[in-house]
Amino acid sequence: MSRKLFGTDGVRGTANIAPMTAETALKLGMAAGRYFTRGEHRHVVVIGKDTRLSGYMLEPALTAGFISVGMDVVLLGPLPTPAVAMLTRSLRADLGVMISASHNPFEDNGIKLFGPDGFKLSDEAEREIEDSLDALDGMLVPSHQLGRARRLDDAVGRYIEYCKNTFPRGLRLDGLKVVVDCANGAAYKTAPQVLWELGAEVVKVGVEPDGTNINRQCGSQYTETLRSQVVAHGADLGIALDGDADRLILCDEQGMVVDGDQIMALIGRSLHRAGLLRGGGVAATVMSNLGLERFLAGEGIALYRANVGDRYVLELMRRQGINFGGEQSGHMILADHSTTGDGLVAALQALAALVEAGRPASQVLRLFQPVPQVLKNLRLSSPAQAAEVLADPAVGQAIAAAERRLDGKGRLLVRKSGTEPLIRVMVEGDDSALINAAADDLISLCATLAGVGA
Repeated sequence: MSRKLFGTDGVRGTANIAPMTAETALKLGMAAGRYFTRGEHRHVVVIGKDTRLSGYMLEPALTAGFISVGMDVVLLGPLPTPAVAMLTRSLRADLGVMISASHNPFEDNGIKLFGPDGFKLSDEAEREIEDSLDALDGMLVPSHQLGRARRLDDAVGRYIEYCKNTFPRGLRLDGLKVVVDCANGAAYKTAPQVLWELGAEVVKVGVEPDGTNINRQCGSQYTETLRSQVVAHGADLGIALDGDADRLILCDEQGMVVDGDQIMALIGRSLHRAGLLRGGGVAATVMSNLGLERFLAGEGIALYRANVGDRYVLELMRRQGINFGGEQSGHMILADHSTTGDGLVAALQALAALVEAGRPASQVLRLFQPVPQVLKNLRLSSPAQAAEVLADPAVGQAIAAAERRLDGKGRLLVRKSGTEPLIRVMVEGDDSALINAAADDLISLCATLAGVGA
């Protein structure tokens, strides 16, 4: 049975429109709270959020749902997603919740759930919780068993210390000027403070959230701001996080963007050379560039590919015993430190490599020449429409024809986004003209089948 409410990264949608409503949040709190109420101890859930206006609606609704089924609630306030995962374990809570739509605009919001081990829930657990939303009768506890809510005042400080402890002992960032763009999101307090305490001169960008400016012309999805600030300030490195700080994009001193594939190459090689890379290789997704695969092979490192989504990368890592993986989009999972993607922790590993190399970022962060890759999106009215278009036999025939044209000299991927009503087309290969034509043809066909403009 497929899930209808949960997607690849929790529940997500436009705020105050089903399913992202206070009513859904209330019911989800009840259902998830009951699912994790096991044993006779006092049960606890921690709740964090990013800086979206709708967080003020969803946080109390979730809180009420958890309290009504007897769970105590610890409110963390605005804090990165990986901080919620970390504090769920640190506080020995039964459940962790992050209210965020990650890199999406402020109109959207989402709810991500973490188990007591700090890992995102499995598809099976999410399915069971979703199924119980229609059977909430009898879940309410007697009035004397209601939970309580309190705020954890030092949540920010705890996460700052955790991040600093992932940076190699004996190294400092003295003498480095770093621009950090926090996307007006969840890391607007933590990221600049961590960098400053490690010795860097910090130029802060995107640290004035107002509820509606999260990810707006800033952060990892809009790197123009970061690039211009790095050049203007003569900085050594630029760091861009997204709204919930679980993904990372870098920028060298020349203002050139460094994507997740290059970051994976850097960290993967560093871990391998230090004898710290486990599981035989690096975990990535089907979207990672063929150039990354070729580079890692040259270093004696295998590249394993999962479906798109950091949860699927992590599932692959856990199956294979791999301790490092990520996505081209900037999710980086360092399993020796985190149970989910952590943009700031990954940035610290890149900074450590920069300090140890003693050379400019432009010479340290670019380890391979990417194979030409084309990414195109087609926005439709709903995820259901995207799925319907991709199920059309004509799409399958067009994909097969494009693969024959590539003749084994490239890769092709057509998929439905797990977080937005998009059809995504990726084509890569050594022939730029060929891959562009293949991508255009596929997008045009999907647009025609959907009755929209490409």
